Amino acid sequence: MKFHVINLGCVRNLVDAQNLITCLKEKKNKLVDLEQAQAVIINTCGFIEDAKKESIDTILDVIDLKKQGKVDKVIIAGCLAQRYHEELSEEFHSEIDAIMGVPEFEQWSTGKTHALSPKHYRYVKICEGCYHCCSFCAIPRIKGSLRSRPMDSILNEIRSLDGQGVKEVILIGQDITAYGLDLYKQKRLAFLLRQIIKEIRNIRWVRLLYTFPSHITDDLLDLIAEDNLICRYLDVPLQHINSHVLKRMNRPLTKRSTVALIKKIRKKIPRVAVRTSFIVGFPGETAAIFEELVSYVQDTRFDKVGVFTYSKEENTPAFKYRSNITKPVMTRRYNKLMRVQQKISREKLREFVGKKVDVIIDEKDKEAENMYVGRTEYDAPEVDGLVYVHSRRKLPAGKIVPVLITDTLEYDLMGEY
Repeated sequence: MKFHVINLGCVRNLVDAQNLITCLKEKKNKLVDLEQAQAVIINTCGFIEDAKKESIDTILDVIDLKKQGKVDKVIIAGCLAQRYHEELSEEFHSEIDAIMGVPEFEQWSTGKTHALSPKHYRYVKICEGCYHCCSFCAIPRIKGSLRSRPMDSILNEIRSLDGQGVKEVILIGQDITAYGLDLYKQKRLAFLLRQIIKEIRNIRWVRLLYTFPSHITDDLLDLIAEDNLICRYLDVPLQHINSHVLKRMNRPLTKRSTVALIKKIRKKIPRVAVRTSFIVGFPGETAAIFEELVSYVQDTRFDKVGVFTYSKEENTPAFKYRSNITKPVMTRRYNKLMRVQQKISREKLREFVGKKVDVIIDEKDKEAENMYVGRTEYDAPEVDGLVYVHSRRKLPAGKIVPVLITDTLEYDLMGEY
């Protein structure tokens, strides 16, 4: 069968799509462009309202192709399929051919995985599901509780990637700092990282994504501080700072413990970049509480901040919360917090000017001569800033070079090598 996969959503979905493609190819199916496909698999996202709408719109587009006779089969996979299996079956019973959920680790291929990311960096999923049930989040209801991937399986994949010349490995999961609590009855992320460091010869950077704040250990922070193979970059989703809102969100930290955690991270890891995310407009967030969040962001000066407006999700505890916060109010709060962070980002970027910083080259700029696009260790692919590197030397993707930073853009740097 000739098949095509449309992948939507986060990088965790990307990993699932890669393994799905690999398994299908091992069964003698052929991956092709959409125009040549007999079957189209849509790997959906069902996390928040906007993601669900994008998934449904994509499903409808592919169904139209089937009606026109351009494809034979339509298959829905991923989070939306897992979350709304019955509803999708009822709505599209005559138009779709199969509904798949989220694959378990046991269903993954054990061979060389088909890569959807550039060859020089790869995402490695080390756990699935989540230990927590935040009141706003549907993930535990979609993917279940925490399920850690066996360490031998992770290390086998790391060895394979190291042998393929991959330069950056990005460990991902909904909460990677809880890794091991189910399988090994203790947090084992720091131990896993030490095993990875022993195994690798070619990989230069190991990046951590989605470190749940209450599971960050001193052992992990000490390891990041002492080993230069681990990027000095922590993505710590805080969601809010007000203790009342955090309690309603069913988050385990208070304002005091959150402030203490960020101070400890910065004290233990010099020059660390801390990325976080906040939700504005959550039920119970008054104007005064929102201003408390704004003040906290101004005072703390995070390196990167993602801001989201609250999405009311069915089958979550917060769905029953009453709220008089309108969409326009949420949007105004979103815009204000983003403006505050933009100013901080510009000021922080200016601190790089005149300094040399290691940059991994991602690609050659397609428009400017002698220009390459890369990232520092403080920037994750797709979500953070870029470095535009001017060089008369040929720089292959994956090469890490010391770049003299000469100027800044709104979120990006410019430099010479």
